[in-house]
Amino acid sequence: MYETGSLKIPMNRIAVVIGKNGETKNEIERLGQSVIDIDSKTGLVTVYQKKDALKALIALNVVQAIARGFSPEKALTLFNENMQLIVISLKDFAGNNSNRINELRGRVIGRNGRTRQIIEELTNTYISVSGNTVSIIGDFIGIGYSKEAVEMLLLGRKHKTVYSYLEKSVSEIKFKRMEQTFG
Repeated sequence: MYETGSLKIPMNRIAVVIGKNGETKNEIERLGQSVIDIDSKTGLVTVYQKKDALKALIALNVVQAIARGFSPEKALTLFNENMQLIVISLKDFAGNNSNRINELRGRVIGRNGRTRQIIEELTNTYISVSGNTVSIIGDFIGIGYSKEAVEMLLLGRKHKTVYSYLEKSVSEIKFKRMEQTFG
């Protein structure tokens, strides 16, 4: 077995990676054709490939997605060949100013989670705002639009401007997806 990679995850996410009776960890190992070693004292998770190196790398991405706040169900969608994960650091937009980071988090989430929900629905992606990051899971097409919308908010654009951008993009997204499906 070869080590694919390791990452340190928040202590409160270890149980989520493992799952009830080890079910989540077992499913990641099965789909990722890998073995996962979790150090519950340090939060270090190491993924070892058994067969396919690419699948083991995806398994590492699934662990990272769960660590960034996604449910195991949403994280496991990364095993679909069209799906990917991107992580945006709020520190890139706020420096180490914790008040500014909280403000940026709030801008992406919106009142009662409404902004995040609108972006997710219009781009068919999943968004998690956790710690100092905003993470997005989606297909190649939707994730680009979702990332652009999130970055517009982080750069201070008005919510109304971002919603207009997304509404104008919906037909473009659908067209690109149809084009991808039918060539």
